[in-house]
Amino acid sequence: MTVHLSSPEGLMQPVPYHHVAVATGTRQVHVAGQIARSADGTPLAPGDLAGQVAHALRSTRTALAGVGAGFEDVVRLTFFVTGWSPDKIEPFMRGVESVAEEIGLPLPMPPASLIGVDVLFEPDVLVEVEATAVLD
Repeated sequence: MTVHLSSPEGLMQPVPYHHVAVATGTRQVHVAGQIARSADGTPLAPGDLAGQVAHALRSTRTALAGVGAGFEDVVRLTFFVTGWSPDKIEPFMRGVESVAEEIGLPLPMPPASLIGVDVLFEPDVLVEVEATAVLD
């Protein structure tokens, strides 16, 4: 494996992600923001944060698989969530946990940031996920 995840002692715990990823590969994979849309662009899980998180993560897995990568190669995830407030953490994590096993997403996740934004590019889009991976 080219990625080693850890959470050194002295950093805030528990959190749903690892604090550090060390990668030894030579090829970087940058996955553009993935959202809850089908391949033909149809919106999925309208108004449902948990559902949109799950669909966006599935699309992220599809993008990674397209270049021979998986979540085991991911060194960084960035989530952008519209209208963020702390009460949204429960549906957000429900979405993550609902697909983690299906898509091979380790829990705790690789290093991750959750960034609250006012809006994304379309009014129905509640979450966008970016990923960075490293391959041999």
